[in-house]
Amino acid sequence: MIFLSSEQHLGLLVDVETTGLGPDRDEIIELALKLFAFRRETGEILDIIDEDSFLREPLSKSAQNNYDSAFRIHGIPYNLVRGKSFYDVKIKTYFSRAEAVFAHNASFDRSFLYRMYPEVNDLKWYCTMRNVQWKNYGFPNSKLLTLLKSHDITDYQSHRALDDITYLMELLKKPSPNGNLYLREVLEYGPMRRYQPAATTTKSMYL
Repeated sequence: MIFLSSEQHLGLLVDVETTGLGPDRDEIIELALKLFAFRRETGEILDIIDEDSFLREPLSKSAQNNYDSAFRIHGIPYNLVRGKSFYDVKIKTYFSRAEAVFAHNASFDRSFLYRMYPEVNDLKWYCTMRNVQWKNYGFPNSKLLTLLKSHDITDYQSHRALDDITYLMELLKKPSPNGNLYLREVLEYGPMRRYQPAATTTKSMYL
C-alpha cells in the first residue's frame, strides 16, 4: 500500500492508440497508463507507482475496416491485437486511484475512453498540449515530438502508447522558460470541462 502525505497526490498519465479519429466509428487498440505521485504546489513528480499497457482487437466492422490506414501511424500489426481484450478490472483500478488524469491532447483520449469507461468523465482531466503556452515560449507547435526534440529527450516517436507517456513524463519534469516545472503550469491552467459525448473530437494523427 502506498502512503502519501497531505502534500502528495496521485496523477495518471494516459495514452491511446486507435483505428482512427472518430470515437463513434473507431476503437482503442492500445492503452497505456502510468500512475505517479506528485506535489501539486510545485509540480514535482516524486515516484512512479504503477504502469501498464494493454492491447485489444477492435470489434466493430468500421474500426476493422480503418485498421490498415491507422497502422501507417501506430505501426501495430493486426496479429498483435488479434484475440486480445482489455483487463477492465485493472484499468478501472487505475482510474479509481487517480486524483487527476493527464494526456497530450486529452480531449481525444478522453472521448475514446468514455465509450468504454464512462466513469472517466467524473475525473479531473488536464491537457498537456493546451495547458502550456508552448508557442509563446518559442516552440513552433505543440506536437509531442516537436517538444521532445526541443528538450533533448528524444528525436524519435514510436507512436506506441507506453513510450509516448514515458517521454511525456520526462517533458513534464522539465522547467519552462519561466522557471516553473511544466507539470505545475499544466495544473495551474486548470482541468478541462466535463466531456460532452455529442461533441465532435478531432486529433492530428501526427501528435
